Amino acid sequence: MSVSVKLSAGSNFPTMSANTLDGNTIALGRTHHDAIWQMVVVYRGQHCPLCTKFLNRLEEFKTRLLKIGLDIVAVSADSRAQLEAHKEKLTTSFPIAYGLTQVQMQQLGLYISIPRSEQETDHDFAEPGLFVVNRVGVIQVIDISNNPFCRPDLEALVSGLEWISDPDNDYPIRGTLAY
Repeated sequence: MSVSVKLSAGSNFPTMSANTLDGNTIALGRTHHDAIWQMVVVYRGQHCPLCTKFLNRLEEFKTRLLKIGLDIVAVSADSRAQLEAHKEKLTTSFPIAYGLTQVQMQQLGLYISIPRSEQETDHDFAEPGLFVVNRVGVIQVIDISNNPFCRPDLEALVSGLEWISDPDNDYPIRGTLAY
């Protein structure tokens, strides 16, 4: 059994970046434009139909998230060619990056799986993870899973983010007492 170190709410998101199909490098966990938060969604890759559904469903919430100053980026360990093929099934307009390394997966405390066969994929991949990081690089929300079946309900997540983004609610980062 291997040891997996998990990130803590209230800790700094690790400095890392990944590539996008337009040839740019995007900083993960760092806000862009006028955003006050960034949501980093780690997905398994093109081989996962549940990931495709999740990303497409997340697109439906993009306007609400932008309204509260939150931008979205998704990333997987897929290759450029795999992401290009996957884009045909995606209806997303937020940035999607590729090439997440095993070291980066470990830095994020993600569960990592080996493919069941060559038909699934040709590389180890991260199981789902979602991080909401504030403008100073501190993790506000963490959700990780060891399989594709356990993910946050997007309506509940976005409603919660809308609530905690309201300064009148003065909602602190929760779950900071990690042992």
